[in-house]
Amino acid sequence: MAKQQVVTERAWYVLHTYSGYEDAVAKALKQRVESLGMEDKIFNVIVPKEKKIKIKSGKRKTVEEKIYPGYVLVEMMVTDDSWYVVRNTPNVTGFIGAGTTPVPVSKEEIENLKKRMGTKEPQHKIEAEIGDLVKVVDGPFKDFDGKVSEIDEERGKIKVLVNMFGRDTPVELDSLQIKKI
Repeated sequence: MAKQQVVTERAWYVLHTYSGYEDAVAKALKQRVESLGMEDKIFNVIVPKEKKIKIKSGKRKTVEEKIYPGYVLVEMMVTDDSWYVVRNTPNVTGFIGAGTTPVPVSKEEIENLKKRMGTKEPQHKIEAEIGDLVKVVDGPFKDFDGKVSEIDEERGKIKVLVNMFGRDTPVELDSLQIKKI
């Protein structure tokens, strides 16, 4: 194995893992750092996640999703031994970088990621405006077309005029239940 270039500066690096093993890698790496006494070289291990709003069986649910599936962030100083500890953690396939030299992630990128992860509650993003033609994609009015008549950003709700029995009927829907035509 080629001798590592020693980088004694503390920085964030990206690890590639087998998909679905991100949390297991983070846990295993934290245990290895503790048991091998590497706290002075490996400081932080995170799996970047953010909260999203999804609709499951007609109900709104807030779920946590990985921002970068298959990747784990590690704050460390790269030395031969710290590189070895991280690289030989089960389910780690390698560092992101050129050859065997890990490339640090920019401070701006880490700050942006932390902001994205720090959001307590996901925002309602309503991608329609009053007067837009929309298709209902979920719920009892699925596949009906209609026109947006009201938008309640606060609650993430939208009123759509759906043509039923020859007349426009106002239907209150979740903003995730519609798609612009």
